[in-house]
Amino acid sequence: MNLPLTVLVLCTGNSARSILGEALFNHLGRGRFRAYSAGSQPTGHVHPLALRTLAAHGLASEGYVSKSWSTFAAADAPSIDIVITVCSSAAGEACPIWRGQPLRGHWGVDDPAAARGSEVDRLAAFERAYALLRARVEALTALPVETMDAPALEQALREIGTR
Repeated sequence: MNLPLTVLVLCTGNSARSILGEALFNHLGRGRFRAYSAGSQPTGHVHPLALRTLAAHGLASEGYVSKSWSTFAAADAPSIDIVITVCSSAAGEACPIWRGQPLRGHWGVDDPAAARGSEVDRLAAFERAYALLRARVEALTALPVETMDAPALEQALREIGTR
């Protein structure tokens, strides 16, 4: 696999989970991964608690935009090596054709943007999503992806998604 690997993190709204995943890959990937995020039905805004969660963990919390996954099907879009869905809705939808031949993985995460209750309850939902995504991104970035073939890497993506 040629580095950096380009990762596209997908969910439906592209306001919370996929934004957290994008930030984590770009932070923890240390130049070996370049991540983007998108949604099948983007909300048009990034959830403020997603940005607050990133900032609380010392990650960049500026410059994120909720965008459609069709952005990455355009002729001038970056070639995608890995597509990771973080919600069941996006995992089950017919995706656009991406540049490249991306490997696919599903890392289901409960939607923190759907959390109800007090601000403390909603922040806790974002923390749970962040922690789960961080553990999975750390598991992938710890692998010797430079020497793995595509079937082995795709199997690893599936296994990480079940943790």
